[in-house]
Amino acid sequence: MIEMTIDSIRVSLMNYQRVVILKEKMADRYLPIWIGPAEADAIAVKLQGVSVPRPLTHDLLCSVISAFGANVKFITVSELKNDTFYAKITLNVDGGQMEVDARPSDALALAVRVEAPVYVEESVLDKAGILLDKETGKPLASESGGTVIGGDNKISEEEMKKLSAFRDFINTLDWEDFDKRKS
Repeated sequence: MIEMTIDSIRVSLMNYQRVVILKEKMADRYLPIWIGPAEADAIAVKLQGVSVPRPLTHDLLCSVISAFGANVKFITVSELKNDTFYAKITLNVDGGQMEVDARPSDALALAVRVEAPVYVEESVLDKAGILLDKETGKPLASESGGTVIGGDNKISEEEMKKLSAFRDFINTLDWEDFDKRKS
C-alpha cells in the first residue's frame, strides 16, 4: 500500500464530471478517480473548512462510527476492475480491526473528516496512476502518443484497452495549474 494525499478535485471541461486527484505522498505519481458531484462537494467542504448548518451524510457516518466505539484507522483504494475503483475503510473496533467495503468517494469524504491516512494498493497505481511532466505539468505521453498510465509493464494489452476511456478522460482535464500548491 502506498500513502496518498488528496491533491485536488477537478471538473472535466468536456462533460463536467468530477474527479478527485490523489498524489503519492513520497513521489510524483497521481491517481485520478471519477466521483459524483455530491461526494465531490462533501470532500471539498471539509478540505476548504466550510461549516455547514446541518451535518452532511459523511458527518453522520462519523458520528455513527464513534457512537459504536469505533474509529477510522485508514482507508484504502483497493482495486480497479472494469473501470471501477473499489475501496475499504479499516476501522478499529473493540481492540481489533474490521474492513468495510466502500466507494472511494465515500471513503475519502470520511477520511478527510477524521484525518485518516489514505492508501492505494500498488496494483491500482500500476494500472491507473499517471506521471506529469515537471516542466509543463501535463501528463507524460508514451511513445505511442497516449498518456503514460501506471508505469508497470505487467499490464496486459486487454487491460490497457479497458483503460482507454480512462486515458481519454485524463486527457480532457485542465492540467494547467495542476501542480501549483496552496500555501
